[in-house]
Amino acid sequence: MSGLRVHVEGIGLWSPQLADFAALRSLLGGQTPAPPPARPAAATLPPNERRRAPDSVLLAIEVAGQAVAMSGRDAATLACVFTSSHGDQPITDYMCATLARAPAELSPIRFHNSVHNAAVGYWTIATGCHAPSTAIAAQAASFGAGLLEAASQVLADQRPVLLVCSDGAGSGPLGEVTGCIQPFGCALVLAPAAGAATLARLDLQLAPAQPDDALPEPLASWRRSNPSASSLALLALLAGDAGSCRLAAAPALGLQIAMEKVA
Repeated sequence: MSGLRVHVEGIGLWSPQLADFAALRSLLGGQTPAPPPARPAAATLPPNERRRAPDSVLLAIEVAGQAVAMSGRDAATLACVFTSSHGDQPITDYMCATLARAPAELSPIRFHNSVHNAAVGYWTIATGCHAPSTAIAAQAASFGAGLLEAASQVLADQRPVLLVCSDGAGSGPLGEVTGCIQPFGCALVLAPAAGAATLARLDLQLAPAQPDDALPEPLASWRRSNPSASSLALLALLAGDAGSCRLAAAPALGLQIAMEKVA
């Protein structure tokens, strides 16, 4: 595969320690950012939807809204790729326990929110978006797989694409298996050409899978605590001026990324 070149116009980020991308830049600059509220604000959602949406949806909507606001794009026109390694683990745990104990008591609303594309459904409805949407799951490689899909769509269709990757904390036996112990979400708005809102240029190339690049603490610990936090390798680059990293895009496939800031 020849290299893929895309341009970053917006960045969203949320974790229990970081309210947004600016907080990550402050942290890497040696400052201690103020922690965010206990739950993502997800201000893009109408109040009624925000009250009934699960935390997994709030997380995805929050980072998507941050990235789109930074880009200056109209969310209603943006194609989007939403990716998650495990979906909503607490709801999956609830459904498994309820089906084993009392199947007739299963909540239709919670089942509705358990499907893997629930977050992208909330997003497209809230923003009135009729552009193409995609939902992807690739376990630990979900961010890299989503980035490859989004970049491919950007170049194939010559249009900007919103990429969102998020996972909530696990619970019950499923949480013990996944090892996902805290929420993490990020988002990028990618475009085919440089423009007034361009923050950086990414050159992507497929490569053999390799171990994760080293990250400083506490980023390394956060990456181990959530598969979506594999994106921290790229987000840390975007907080600087230039550099490269490698992400997993499949069990035996890596994605080599060179990043350069655009003035």
